[in-house]
Amino acid sequence: MTEAPRLGAPDWGVGVGLRVPHYRHILSRQPDVDFFEIIGENFMVAGGKPLYHLERVLERYRVILHGVSLSIGGPEPPDRDYLRRLKALVRRVRPPWVSDHFCWCGAGGAHLHDLLPLPYTTEAVRRVAERARMVQDFLEVRFALENTSSYLAYTSSSMTEWEFISEVAERADIGLMFDVNNVYVAAYNHGFDPYAYVRGIPHRRVVQVHLAGHTNLGKYIIDTHRGHVIDPVWDLYRETIELCGPVSTLIEWDDEIPDFPVLMAEAERARATRDGALGQAPAHVAVPLPERADASNDGAATGAERMWAQGGPRELPEDAAPFETP
Repeated sequence: MTEAPRLGAPDWGVGVGLRVPHYRHILSRQPDVDFFEIIGENFMVAGGKPLYHLERVLERYRVILHGVSLSIGGPEPPDRDYLRRLKALVRRVRPPWVSDHFCWCGAGGAHLHDLLPLPYTTEAVRRVAERARMVQDFLEVRFALENTSSYLAYTSSSMTEWEFISEVAERADIGLMFDVNNVYVAAYNHGFDPYAYVRGIPHRRVVQVHLAGHTNLGKYIIDTHRGHVIDPVWDLYRETIELCGPVSTLIEWDDEIPDFPVLMAEAERARATRDGALGQAPAHVAVPLPERADASNDGAATGAERMWAQGGPRELPEDAAPFETP
């Protein structure tokens, strides 16, 4: 199935995140991958190993940029130095779109290294839309924002999350990076219908989809990007594709990263699910959310087990010699 690019963003098929533990396999065996996605902050450096390996990957593969620290909803506007470094990376990679998150990451010069939720208010819509439009104009490439997982809600919110992200995207004329796992996580944590979310967004603005695993702690779910995508998330993804049509899809796996063939098997499941949804659109029966367990659930993780870093381990410019391949 072929359609004109949505918002100038082509359908690149099914890709995976480019992660350090897989560099040797990728550069030596050159697996058949539609595209890779990189965490932009890991490559916003002057030189060294990160850019060496990025250039090697760019020789053969298409690459998309995804950011984690723009803090578009924070009290201060996006940092200009950060945007200049991001634009330099955009010029190096030349992706058809760049994405970040509907979130804030800190205040007063302190960066908390987390994707913190926004209040869903008309004032927040105005602020985020103005900044998103500015970022898109500055980068000179299509910009998209991703719905985040969340573990608390604001009493000041006056609309649903899907109404909020839809209003921002329309006002700013930007794309949506639609994370289906995050929809499931937020629905579980806050008790709303994930299918209402999937059906309530402007489908023509979805330029990419994310899929990932998570960690269920009983009373709530943490978006750890750990393990396989679960069946209810696959069901939500199928619904998303039936509504959106063919859109680039990415598997994220950032904690307890498996061997590359395991990751590719997950990507092939995404491809099969996507192809099936595009081939026919049967009436969908929503799978109910699992019941929350009691707070004393034996599966509760310790504080150390909850720690993770989006994008997996990083390499620094001054690290040892780059991976050599035959």
